[in-house]
Amino acid sequence: MRKIARSAIKHVDIQAAPEKVFAFLADPMNWPQYAVVNLRSVSPGQHGWFKAVTKFGEGQIRVNGVKEFGILDHTWQDPQATWDAYCRAVPNGDGSTVMFTLFQPPVMSGPQFDQAMQEMDIEMAKLKEILER
Repeated sequence: MRKIARSAIKHVDIQAAPEKVFAFLADPMNWPQYAVVNLRSVSPGQHGWFKAVTKFGEGQIRVNGVKEFGILDHTWQDPQATWDAYCRAVPNGDGSTVMFTLFQPPVMSGPQFDQAMQEMDIEMAKLKEILER
């Protein structure tokens, strides 16, 4: 039986239409604009994957989006781990709410996960700033 992983849910309310939010997040080439703490660069890869460089090294990202439901789930892979992040962009009045559900990977300690979640707060604020321009 697999152990249940520790989880965190991060969200941000954005004064931008869900379609705009979805279009921005569905393209990993946009991510270095908001993921300013962790992500250094993204470039096209193969078979739906994008190559990425983070502060920890190289890996790849694939978005598994479903526009009609605001689903922007994505998978991160690097030599150490595979990490799934579950993301939704849903209507909220005239704007949107973006939610990420993240699970602590086995290769990450509790304090490392706590730090990563604090860094997500910075990145979520940056996402809001960009999409509200």
